Amino acid sequence: MTELTALRNLGKEMERKLKSVEITTAEELKEAGSREAFFKLKLRYPEVCLVHLYTLEGAISDTDYNRLPEDVKESLKKFSDNLK
Repeated sequence: MTELTALRNLGKEMERKLKSVEITTAEELKEAGSREAFFKLKLRYPEVCLVHLYTLEGAISDTDYNRLPEDVKESLKKFSDNLK
């Protein structure tokens, strides 16, 4: 079981939030995927924003969140916009 903070982009605060929605390891985050994890976070923490979704996707794909491909960012933005 790998700690969440071992993943790129994830610090202690995001780890705390993920654990509060029962995502406690890197493996669980990868299994859930960025969208499901973000949805769970959004329900509990309405202030989470698109950057958090990018951060989760970057953690899963081992990419700095600001270097995600444009098509991935567009897809994630559409997902986030539909949650509003």
